[in-house]
Amino acid sequence: MSSTADLFPAGDFRFHLTLRREEPTDFFRSQDSTGRLLAERAHWLDREPARYVQSRPEGGPVVDEFAAWGAPWATPPGLAGASLTELGKRFEPDLLFLTQDAAGRFRLQAGVVCFPSGWSLEEKIGHPVDFIHDAVPGLNLALGNPIHQFLTRLKPGAAFFRSNWGLAGTDQLNLHPHRRIAPPTSPVGLESLWLRIEEQVLVALPQTRGIVFGIRIALRRLDELARDVEAATGLRRALATMPAEVAAYKRVEAVRDELIALL
Repeated sequence: MSSTADLFPAGDFRFHLTLRREEPTDFFRSQDSTGRLLAERAHWLDREPARYVQSRPEGGPVVDEFAAWGAPWATPPGLAGASLTELGKRFEPDLLFLTQDAAGRFRLQAGVVCFPSGWSLEEKIGHPVDFIHDAVPGLNLALGNPIHQFLTRLKPGAAFFRSNWGLAGTDQLNLHPHRRIAPPTSPVGLESLWLRIEEQVLVALPQTRGIVFGIRIALRRLDELARDVEAATGLRRALATMPAEVAAYKRVEAVRDELIALL
């Protein structure tokens, strides 16, 4: 899991592109010995596949290459001829596949996303990265160029990790907008709120030059996090210095002051 320094860098709130290189095995292989994650993924993929699986023709070769490359880490191993839906049932992380178009922009061409943090795959498919990030106030201005440069220079086989965070009033993993799960409301208690951590990985594939973007969700209940002085201090500082429009995007504006006081 990400360190506190990765999640909450020193200083006031800011968007940051802190990347660390690690082995892709550490991300893609199963981490849940109970099988519950894969069971929940299968539930959503069987129930409403069109909400959680999207693909364009340009994404097919990248998906196929990933299926061959990632076969040893699937549960069970081996992915010969696996569909995108099958990949979603046999890998615990959500998977997004990007390619570079003729204008040099990276576009989302395919994905299987069972545990979105309040966004819809159906609305993002086919769009470039800057369009996808445009929903986050200030993100393109702060990191648009560094992200594009990083993706352009990413070497095949190398895996780079980063982390993102949000807050939720539920420990449910699937926060698709159509489920209408309410944001935290006042009065709040730390025992009923969760820090929602997105562990992310970026890997370029050697043949198609497509990029795989993986997302794992980790949850820490805030009353437990509050016992970690460094983490509580970092979250409190981030909440206190976050621009109002970012707090609104993260859906914490109604409880921000209460949370700062409780932490």
